[in-house]
Amino acid sequence: MGASSWPSEREVGEIRKKVAEMSGRSAEEVRVVVSPYRICPLGAHIDHQGGAVSAMTINKGILLGFVPSGNSEVLLESGQFHGVVRFRVDEVQYPRHAIRKNDNGHATDSSQVHKESNWGTYARGALYALQITGNHVTKGIIGFICGSTGLDSSGLSSSAAVGVAYLLALETANNLNVTPTENIELDRIIENGYLGLKNGILDQSAVLLSSYGCLTYMNCKTKEHKLIHPLKSHEIKESTGKKEYKILLAFSGLKHNLANNPGYNRRVAECKEAAQIILDASGKGDLEPLFCNVDVEAYRAHKHKLAPKLARRAEHYFFENTRVAKGLEAWACGNMEEFGKLMSASGLSSIENYECGCEPLIHLYSILLETPGVFGARFSGAGFRGCCLAFVEADKATEAALTVRKKYQQRQPLLANQLDEETAVLICETGDSAHVI
Repeated sequence: MGASSWPSEREVGEIRKKVAEMSGRSAEEVRVVVSPYRICPLGAHIDHQGGAVSAMTINKGILLGFVPSGNSEVLLESGQFHGVVRFRVDEVQYPRHAIRKNDNGHATDSSQVHKESNWGTYARGALYALQITGNHVTKGIIGFICGSTGLDSSGLSSSAAVGVAYLLALETANNLNVTPTENIELDRIIENGYLGLKNGILDQSAVLLSSYGCLTYMNCKTKEHKLIHPLKSHEIKESTGKKEYKILLAFSGLKHNLANNPGYNRRVAECKEAAQIILDASGKGDLEPLFCNVDVEAYRAHKHKLAPKLARRAEHYFFENTRVAKGLEAWACGNMEEFGKLMSASGLSSIENYECGCEPLIHLYSILLETPGVFGARFSGAGFRGCCLAFVEADKATEAALTVRKKYQQRQPLLANQLDEETAVLICETGDSAHVI
C-alpha cells in the first residue's frame, strides 16, 4: 500500500471550481480541508471514561473548500444539504440550547438561530469553541462542504470530521497556529459544550492524529498517544502467514443523529454511577466518577456491590481496556487473526455488556463473522445506526462484500432496499490525518 488514495485530483478540482464560482476568486486561491472519517477497531464506548482506545482513518471523508471572505461573514453551501448558511464571526455564539436574554430583555432559545439552515450547526460550534478559548477570529470564509457519497450518518463519526474541517478552515483564514492536540480539545468543546453530547475524545483524536497504515493509540485520561506501525507486507507473511487486509464497511440503512439519542448519554451516566459506587467503597469517593480513576484491584474487590446493569457496564470497560492492550501487540506483530478475534469480542461485549446496538446492526455483525476471509468485526459507533466494520483478507474482500450484501438483503429486506447496491458494502483502505491542501 502507498499513500492514501483519497481525495483524488478530480475531487479536489471540483471543490475548488465550486468555491471559485461562489466567491468570484480563482480556483488557485481555494484551499481545501481534507478531514477523514474514522473507525475504532478496539476501545468501544470507553473514551468518555478515560479508557485506552485505538482508531484509524479511512480513505473517505469530508472535503471543505474555502477562501477568506474578506470580512467577518461566513457563507457556506453543502453538497448534501439544501439551503445556505450565513453568519458573522463577530457574533457571540452560545451553546445550542442555552437560554439567554435578547436586546429587549426577554429570554430566548439560542437554537432559534439554527432553524434557518440547521446543517450549519457545526460551523457555528467551531466558532463558539474558538471564541471561548480566546482565539481572535475576525475573518469569515466562503466555503463549500461535502462528504463521501452515502456515508453521512453512517457511524463513521462524520460529525467529528465536520467539526475538525470547520476548525481548520477558520484557523487557516485567520492565521491561527493551533496544534492537533489543541484542536482535539476544541472539537470536544463543539461536541460537549456546544451540542451537549457527552462523548469522549476518541473521534476527533483519530481524525487529527492518524497516519496512513498505522493504528492510533490514545489514553483518554492522560491524553498520551502514539502510532503503532505494522510490520511490512513480507514480514507479515513470514511471521503469521496472513495476507494484507482491507476494511469492509457494511451499512444498515439506519440513520439518526447521535446527539438526539438518549441511549448514548444514559449509558455514560450509568458508567459514572458504577464508578462512583466503587470509588466510595474503596475510600476514593472524592475522585471524579470515571472508570479510569478506579483501580483494577478495587473493581475486583467491590464489583459485587453493583446492580446487574451497572456491573455489565463496568465489565465492558475493564475487559475492553485489556483488549486494546492486546490488540496493540497483535497489530505491531502483523497478527491480523488475533487482532480480529479481539475486535469480535469487543463487538460481543458491546451487545451483551454495554447493551447498545439494534437488531439490524446485530444482524450485520453476525453476518460478517460468518463470512469467509473476515478476521473480525464490530459496530462502527454505538450501534444505534450506521454500519459495521470488519477487517478482511485483501484477496477475499470483493467476494466477502458480495456475500454480506446478499445475506443482509435476506435478513433485513426493507432496510437493504433503501441502500445503493454499489455502496451498501464498501471496501476501504486506511487514510491520513486531517490537513489543509
